[in-house]
Amino acid sequence: MTTQQRIPVWVKALDPLSQFGLVYALRQRPEIALVNETDLAALQSQSTGHRTAPPAVALIAVDSLDAAAVQVLRSATQRGCRRTVLIGSVIDDDALMTAVELGVSGVLRRTEATADRVVHLVQSAAAGDGSLPPDLLGRLLGQVSRMQRHVLAPRGLSHTGLSDRETQVLRLVADGKDTQEIARELSYSERTVKNVLHDVTSRLQLKNRSHAVAYALREGLI
Repeated sequence: MTTQQRIPVWVKALDPLSQFGLVYALRQRPEIALVNETDLAALQSQSTGHRTAPPAVALIAVDSLDAAAVQVLRSATQRGCRRTVLIGSVIDDDALMTAVELGVSGVLRRTEATADRVVHLVQSAAAGDGSLPPDLLGRLLGQVSRMQRHVLAPRGLSHTGLSDRETQVLRLVADGKDTQEIARELSYSERTVKNVLHDVTSRLQLKNRSHAVAYALREGLI
C-alpha cells in the first residue's frame, strides 16, 4: 500500500495509557498514517490534480461519553476530521444517541478494540460507511422506534423531520403534479399546499419546490 493510499488518522484518548497504546498499535499498520494538528490543517487544503486528500479520521478513546468526551468529539470536527470512530468503555443508550447525533461513524467497545478491528473501523469510516456492534445497532433502532411512537407521532412528525402531510405533498410534487392537482388529490386548499411547501423549503433552507424534492429524495425522506 502506498503512502497516498494510507488513511490519515488523528488519535485522541483522554488518558495517557490509551493514547500510547493506540498510537503504538497503529504506527505498525501500513494502512494508517498517523497525523497531528498541523498535518490536519495541511490535509484540509491539500489536493493533487483532480484528487482531493483522503478524509482524515479521528480515533477517539474515552471511558464514558461525559462532557469532556463530547468536547473532544466536537473538536475533532473543528480540526478538520471528516469521520470519527469512538472507542468507549461504557456505551449506554444515552451515550449511543449522543454519539450518533455528533456524527460518529463507528463505535467499538474498549474490550473489543484489537488492532485489526480498529483498522477495519477506520477503513469503513474513511469509505463513508457506519459500523456499530449488532447489539448496539439494535438498541439504537429501538430508541428511534420509541421516539417515533411516543414523541414524534403524537405531534404528526416522523424521524425524517417531515410531517405526514409534508411527505405526502413532496411525493406528489415528485410525481410531477402541480399545486391544483395536489390540492384536489389530498382534499386540501391550494393555499394549504403552498404553505406546506413554503414551510418545508424555509425550514430546510431550500431554494424552491424542485430543490425540496431533490433534497428529500437524496436523503431518503420520500
